Amino acid sequence: MTSNGPSTSMKERHLAHEYRATVKWRREGDAKFTDQRYSRGHTWSFDGGVTVPASSSPLSVRLPYSVAEAVDPEEAFVAAVASCHLLTFLYVAAKRGYAVDSYADEAVGEMTKNERGKLWVSKVILSPAIAFTGEPRPSREQFEELHHLAHEECFIANSVKSEVVVQGAMSFV
Repeated sequence: MTSNGPSTSMKERHLAHEYRATVKWRREGDAKFTDQRYSRGHTWSFDGGVTVPASSSPLSVRLPYSVAEAVDPEEAFVAAVASCHLLTFLYVAAKRGYAVDSYADEAVGEMTKNERGKLWVSKVILSPAIAFTGEPRPSREQFEELHHLAHEECFIANSVKSEVVVQGAMSFV
């Protein structure tokens, strides 16, 4: 059989990037499992070689079945939104000629029930404190525009239905 067109599907032709994570869990010892008394501790491994301890949140599965020291999916979601905004903000600021000296964010995710009564992370509040150095210095309006552009271009923000609120503060060094 011959073809005059490309052999890739529409999905493959529009794929810009692909990201992978390996998630592993194993039942510990003789935990019965069906009684819900098993560890939710597991690992996330990424292509760069980093392995992160993960677990359900102790807010949703009580200790000792959760691992308080591990990252839970809700925290990771909030961190992904905050990290993407940071990276996109830095990119936009540099393109506009503003030198950023530091960026720190204490991001918060709010979990509520949706219209079907299901829990979801309905809002992520970003509160980045950004220090600029040198000239030019952005005005308050330019600073807010940088955040708007960062939000519009952020891959993660474009991938979620949660409300993302940015309450940024700036300073100059």
